Amino acid sequence: MTQYVEKGSLKIAEELFHFIEKEALPGAEVDSEQFWQGFEKLIADLTPKNKQLLQKREDIQTKINEWHTTQKTFDAKQYKQFLEDIGYLLPEADDFEITTQNIDDEIAIQAGPQLVVPINNGRYAINAANARWGSLYDALYGTDAVSTEDGATKEGAYNPIRGEKVIAFSRNFLDEVIPLQEGSHKDAIAYTVEASELVITLNSGTKESLRNKALFIGYRGTETEPTAILLKNNQLHFEIQIDRQHPIGKTDDAGIKDILLEAAVTTIMDCEDSVAAVDAEDKVLVYRNWLGLMKGDLTSTFKKGDRSITRAMNDDREYLAPNGDTFSLNGRSLMFVRNVGHLMTNEAILTENGEEIQEGILDSVITSLAAKHTLLGNGKYQNSKNNSIYIVKPKMHGPEEVAFANELFNRTEDLLGLDRYTLKIGVMDEERRTSLNLKSCIKEVKERVVFINTGFLDRTGDEMHTSMEMGAMIRKNDMKSTKWLQAYETSNVLTGLSTGFKGKAQIGKGMWAMPDLMAAMLEQKVAHPKAGANTAWVPSPTAATLHALHYHQVDVAKVQQSLSVKKTDLRDEILAIPVAKDTNWTGEEIQAELDNNAQGILGYVVRWVDQGIGCSKVPDINNIDLMEDRATLRISSQHMANWLHHGIVSKDQVMTTLKRMAKVVDEQNADDPLYYPMAPNFEESVAFQAACELVFEGVKQPSGYTEPILHRRRIEAKAKFAVKQ
Repeated sequence: MTQYVEKGSLKIAEELFHFIEKEALPGAEVDSEQFWQGFEKLIADLTPKNKQLLQKREDIQTKINEWHTTQKTFDAKQYKQFLEDIGYLLPEADDFEITTQNIDDEIAIQAGPQLVVPINNGRYAINAANARWGSLYDALYGTDAVSTEDGATKEGAYNPIRGEKVIAFSRNFLDEVIPLQEGSHKDAIAYTVEASELVITLNSGTKESLRNKALFIGYRGTETEPTAILLKNNQLHFEIQIDRQHPIGKTDDAGIKDILLEAAVTTIMDCEDSVAAVDAEDKVLVYRNWLGLMKGDLTSTFKKGDRSITRAMNDDREYLAPNGDTFSLNGRSLMFVRNVGHLMTNEAILTENGEEIQEGILDSVITSLAAKHTLLGNGKYQNSKNNSIYIVKPKMHGPEEVAFANELFNRTEDLLGLDRYTLKIGVMDEERRTSLNLKSCIKEVKERVVFINTGFLDRTGDEMHTSMEMGAMIRKNDMKSTKWLQAYETSNVLTGLSTGFKGKAQIGKGMWAMPDLMAAMLEQKVAHPKAGANTAWVPSPTAATLHALHYHQVDVAKVQQSLSVKKTDLRDEILAIPVAKDTNWTGEEIQAELDNNAQGILGYVVRWVDQGIGCSKVPDINNIDLMEDRATLRISSQHMANWLHHGIVSKDQVMTTLKRMAKVVDEQNADDPLYYPMAPNFEESVAFQAACELVFEGVKQPSGYTEPILHRRRIEAKAKFAVKQ
């Protein structure tokens, strides 16, 4: 049972109180008594506003439900007018441009991949921070980005046939990105620096230079025997690494052992969808890891075979400029922290009447307090060179909620003694009311916004929940080709550009969810920079390395320049609701849809509830591993709830499917010693009951969110397992 310390009218969980007092406050130049008094007042002032906004969500949803149930036929013009009448669809804001100051180059100028990682896993967090640089050779050799045909298998010891394919791919990359005046990098036998220029000697004996000499910006080693050649293309760096004694380098004519790419330029350290944090114990782990990242002293020790390995954050990378001057590049990804949204509460702090405080308020204050240490230089590294703290704020519905986040950030800055607009905000465009009013949302934070990002899964979940009463939705995979989705993705980019994001802030796209299918990612995810997005989410450091190739192929700044002349109101298209025109699916099609959704729900929920794992590779019904978090769960549970609500499937059919798929999930997890099977004792499995509740009570969930059920069931499971132990 949680023990509390009383400060004024607040009751703070002991472990959170001691973390703040002993770890977060010391060195932060914030007086303890003033902190607690100010925090108490902040909570008292902002909690009623937070609750009012949540009530407004419910009131609006009730009106939309009633409108759909009373309409005999659907008229798009009448629907749009109705949304305007209830304050859901607002007049578009007058033209403006964001005025955010002190934005780091990684956000404002450099286009590149963005990692999202659960911050409660210290090892993953460190790996993500270090994923600023990644080995192209390793990424190619270890994934399906290079085929296994013609004997190029990747199992077992090093395969020189596969190695040759990796090297050929890499030389093609060099020829594409840094072409020579004449000839090819495939024929290079030496890279040297002469008269401040890069000289490439070919096997014919000729010496060549780069077609664009300005791309060569530095090196390590000596001019005649450099160990690394640093190049810069489309604002993104990469190294040609040379070591003729290395096992790979000594077989290479030019001595190249690897190509190191600047990869995850930015990383989101996530406190939200990829994390299961339901109580004070969980929240302290989240905050302690974030503090360690901000101070640069977070480490993780783990066993690999017989060895004990300790991971720490990488140092900066040192170089000589062509003229001989020294300079360095950041060895770590620039880190955002994603706070939770406005919905949930947490028992880590209680008010005097025993109510849990809003978790979003808690996150804003504590993550900002931890991040202040990097501004004060209280550690080995500084995250932001421009003294900014970057916070992603998810799941906000419309401009009023964004304005509330801005007020929360103002109050947090005042509490912690930070200059106004030190806290920068990334606005997730993943709720329908935000998509339709995005320009007005951005205007509410125009002095601190650095990021907007689309999220297909959450956005689709909200799309279905908002229009739940209109009818049965189309099949889940068909959502990807709908009019509303294409308009939403396009509108996000154009709205960002029209409000001055070019050269100032990030316009992002969503996650590649299949971490083992890198060949497909290389083929498809280039669409994101081509669409004008200067960042997009990836599930792993390896994926970041490979996705970085796309930003060398596509000059996003030029793409944005060509798009910025377009200004189109796409709200009519965004309002095209994905209800099925007919529901004459075959029994087999309906069952296949149920099986897919049920298996995905169970595979994710069982790890979340029983083991507290908020993000992991979950095998789908075809045993393809998918990187899943709560957004995946939201779309699947809402889709099943919708079909059940409209009689496409029966409750018995859903329950039978869930029980059958539970056995499949049990088999997929049979090798996990920490796994608790759901079958055959379904009534005793907290995880199985949680999955059932998400579907059978899905229509009633606020905005279709899964957090209320997951949190309650996780707390139940933690208590149950504690008793067993």
